[in-house]
Amino acid sequence: MNPYLDLFLTFARIGVCTFGGGYAMLPIVQLEVVEKRSWATEDELMDYYAIGQCTPGVIAINTATFIGYKQRGIAGAVCATAGMIFPSLVIIIIIASFIQQFAHLPIVQDAFSGVRIAVCALVVQSVWKLAKKSVVDVPTALILLITFASVAFFGVSPVIMVIFSGAVGVLLGLFRRRRT
Repeated sequence: MNPYLDLFLTFARIGVCTFGGGYAMLPIVQLEVVEKRSWATEDELMDYYAIGQCTPGVIAINTATFIGYKQRGIAGAVCATAGMIFPSLVIIIIIASFIQQFAHLPIVQDAFSGVRIAVCALVVQSVWKLAKKSVVDVPTALILLITFASVAFFGVSPVIMVIFSGAVGVLLGLFRRRRT
């Protein structure tokens, strides 16, 4: 198969089969990109997630762009990104044309309530997988807890906490290298 078409179709499948936003897509991205296609390693994908979280846009789309670029340069990045976006665009246009007519129906409201719960479960699963790979010792556990508490309870900007966490990570790395 054409590698560009393969990138487009792979990410289109991910985009069409995943509901709940960028974080909900992460387990499927991991399955397709690492386990099925070997386009990236677990560590590379974790780095893409981290960079994707720090850059503007949806994390899953940013990750698709990184993977496409790794596979086929700029054209690959465009194909992977277009594949990830295309199904959502089509589905949103279809839903937007009908939502006002059906949003008030109890069955539609009940369906949205159920979907929101499922999305929460998918996000928690993604966070759990990321935490298991990222929290490797007491200092990284402290970074996690401080970042979570700062953002969740004290309203600190996530951007500030990403910068803070990156700086602490650099300092920890320098400290560890100096000790050895």
